[in-house]
Amino acid sequence: MDLRARRSSRGRQHTSCGVVRVFTRSQRRTSAIPSEQLYRHTASGWLRGLDQIYEAGRIQEAACWAHVRRKFYDLEVAHKSPVAAEALERIAGLYAIEKEIRGRPPDERREVRNTRSRPLLESLKQWFEETLGKLSRKSGTAMAVRYTLGRWEALMRFCDDGRIEIDNNAAERALRVVALGRKNFLFAGSDGGGESAAAIYSLLGSAKLNGIDPESYLRNVLSRIADHPIKRIEELLPWNVATSLELPNQEAA
Repeated sequence: MDLRARRSSRGRQHTSCGVVRVFTRSQRRTSAIPSEQLYRHTASGWLRGLDQIYEAGRIQEAACWAHVRRKFYDLEVAHKSPVAAEALERIAGLYAIEKEIRGRPPDERREVRNTRSRPLLESLKQWFEETLGKLSRKSGTAMAVRYTLGRWEALMRFCDDGRIEIDNNAAERALRVVALGRKNFLFAGSDGGGESAAAIYSLLGSAKLNGIDPESYLRNVLSRIADHPIKRIEELLPWNVATSLELPNQEAA
């Protein structure tokens, strides 16, 4: 999970420092594990399952249009479904707008989405509702339409906040390394080994998330850590090391 890191000093309020990517290690693969981590890091109350993290209202779901698109893509490939083909064409219109505004400030993205994307979404929802009544309830196409309509409020969330992406592809790409190495990660040697591995993944993932080359960061920290005071260990966190990593490049320039 990605979190905003904070620091505090006596008599002062917390101020943001950087973004942290946190990996944890567990012997179990139940929903209780990520729920426990969200409870610890968000202070949103005890969470009994992933589907319940939104109940308190503090966290809002932003659903992924890539998942919706995949369902209709599979239908179009397998059955040449005209409904799926039209759904893909309409969804492509949303992504075309996103391509134009990628990298722009959040306020500008929100304005464009409300002006251009929201009317397309409203039209798409109306078409889905009209089309659903013409489909067999047990057909794959009907299931895909119901899946989409059932998440419509969350799928609209990206129009309300310019910081939100239309899909979670970036997060899934960040976790690809975990998926590729999953079998190797099963053999950490011990509980302590698993916890150490999670700590290293967290440091390197946080470095990448803050725009720092992980190899340069690790080389810098390993060259300093033996003589570094333990009471000032936070100075070796990625966003605090970033300045010293930039200095050689600036001098060379």
